[in-house]
Amino acid sequence: MLNFKKISHFVLGLSLLCSVSAMGQTAMSPFSYIGLGEYFGNSLAHNQGMAGVGISNPQYFFLNNQNPALLVFNRFTVFEAGFIGERRTVKGNGISETNGDGNLNYLLMGFPVKMGRWSTSFGLSPYSAVNYRLNYSDQIEGSTKTVDVVETGSGGINQVSWSNGIALHKYLSVGIKAQYLFSSIINEYSNTLTESQQPSIYYAAVYERTYVKDFNFTLGVSYHKDSLFNKNYKFNVGVVYDLKTDLKTEYYSRTERRNSAGTIMDSTTLINDVPGSITLPQILSVGMSFGRGEKWTVGTDFILLDYSQFRDYRGLSQEATKGWRSSLGTEFTPDPTALGSYLKRMTYRTGVSYDKYPYLINGMPVNDFGINFGLSMPVSRFSSLDLAFKVGKRGNLLENTIEENYFKIYFGVTFNDQWFIKRRFD
Repeated sequence: MLNFKKISHFVLGLSLLCSVSAMGQTAMSPFSYIGLGEYFGNSLAHNQGMAGVGISNPQYFFLNNQNPALLVFNRFTVFEAGFIGERRTVKGNGISETNGDGNLNYLLMGFPVKMGRWSTSFGLSPYSAVNYRLNYSDQIEGSTKTVDVVETGSGGINQVSWSNGIALHKYLSVGIKAQYLFSSIINEYSNTLTESQQPSIYYAAVYERTYVKDFNFTLGVSYHKDSLFNKNYKFNVGVVYDLKTDLKTEYYSRTERRNSAGTIMDSTTLINDVPGSITLPQILSVGMSFGRGEKWTVGTDFILLDYSQFRDYRGLSQEATKGWRSSLGTEFTPDPTALGSYLKRMTYRTGVSYDKYPYLINGMPVNDFGINFGLSMPVSRFSSLDLAFKVGKRGNLLENTIEENYFKIYFGVTFNDQWFIKRRFD
């Protein structure tokens, strides 16, 4: 049998290394130029197997990073680390480009403060990522000549979180999650004459950096009813509300003169870390699930976001509307107690999701459809290795002039142990 403690120590070390070197890095996507970039979400690897479903369904051997009210179900000290790898093919303007990348997805640790009454967790994860490159031609104002414009974006926002779940009643619990968002988003713009009789030795560029450093908060409620129909059936409802937040920011901008190799020859600072704010809209999430003991669960989540309330550093809104996400997923464990059959103790998951993004491309909404599969492989007593896969399509060439087909793989390690136990015998 695998030595899971050695594996967990290796994964922890690798995770910390990745968190320092590449937090928030993703494959290149033109959709990440909007707002704060492409959001990672709060789903862990085992949730991703169910298309991200997790707002209502409680689990004893996994942390819930989506609804803090569900932390009260954790009876062990839990450590979870996750990684994400992805491959995207982007089509538009008669061309196609394929790229891929991989990165740390999350580091989480939680434990019960008072068993069954109060549990807490701490986490480090990327909040959003920006990675794009746009090329197009634009006409010079007052002239018939055109310039070739290149826009690039990089960076993203990271988050450190602290969550707490408290049981108010046998069937009712509440939770709160505080997140500190930090890190920078960098946007660069450059242009060169489309047609020139002389080769261009230098070209102009603009460098912009937006640094975010502030808190935002999430509230959660969970209602769960056990032993329905005088049997071991469970019904769960969860609600999560992300508060509207004005994030403190610092904005920096400069103009540059670069040579043909891209080296900066000289620059002039225009705005030097001037404080401002970015407005994030509130998000309402609702989930419902039904299951039987630890054998199977069926759940659905619905998330509503009004992105028209978003305001950037300059106080400007973007071409946006109300967006939503709907997902349906299920998980099944043939026999959790089958010591003689490893396959029966594995948990199998699948799900589908449909997103209507809260922004417009070419004046039309962007839709995303994905299909997920996943499984958890038990290791040691209550620990597991978790895998999930997602295949999806975002955007439409006819309506948005851009289309993205993607494949994502999620890998997670969940380590459960009993800590902080008071000695009864000396």
